[in-house]
Amino acid sequence: MISGAPAPRVAVLDYGIGNLRSAEKALQRAGATACLVSDPDEVAGAAGVVLPGVGAFGRCAKALSDTGLAVAALDALSRGVPFLGICVGMQLLYEGSEEDARATGLGVLPGTVRRLPAGVKHPQMQWNRLARVPGRPSRLLEGVGPQEWVYFVHSFAPEISDDTVATCDYGGPVAAACERHNVFGVQFHPEKSGSAGIRILAAFAAMCEAAPRPATPAAK
Repeated sequence: MISGAPAPRVAVLDYGIGNLRSAEKALQRAGATACLVSDPDEVAGAAGVVLPGVGAFGRCAKALSDTGLAVAALDALSRGVPFLGICVGMQLLYEGSEEDARATGLGVLPGTVRRLPAGVKHPQMQWNRLARVPGRPSRLLEGVGPQEWVYFVHSFAPEISDDTVATCDYGGPVAAACERHNVFGVQFHPEKSGSAGIRILAAFAAMCEAAPRPATPAAK
């Protein structure tokens, strides 16, 4: 943090899915001024946005749309605000998921979310090692080692693509983190991943602090 400067305000999108409070508290431990936001208008003034998610892709996509927070999320993404998707929140960054062919994601990253490989237990519910993808630098993962242990709970994951910056081994390589410009995603739960997770969230908080503050819409 810059000495004497206020901590960044990070909006944790509250669309009624899962234990959002745990993500908020973990971000606060990492040094961010994080708060749950359910009003789409409040997202406009945030220095960073976090989209958590647990459960089914289709249910999360519908709840995000029904609350108006999908539009607010897309607006933040288009303005270059640092944006972090966690677990199903990462999956929602993509175009869709074979878990629910009728549901659509935010579509800011190309690709489809696929079921984990056959022959392994579904869901993956365990600690697993991150494997950084050679030749793909990551601002989000700068503070973690090449094979950090993090905690996963999921049955689906995005396809590995040029945006994948880390994988884990679960019946084969599985996308564990993605990054493109201001868009970041982690398939694991940093709020449940001990010191490694806090370092990842601290890196995100630092990017929010360094990013130009978005203009808050003028009062009508």
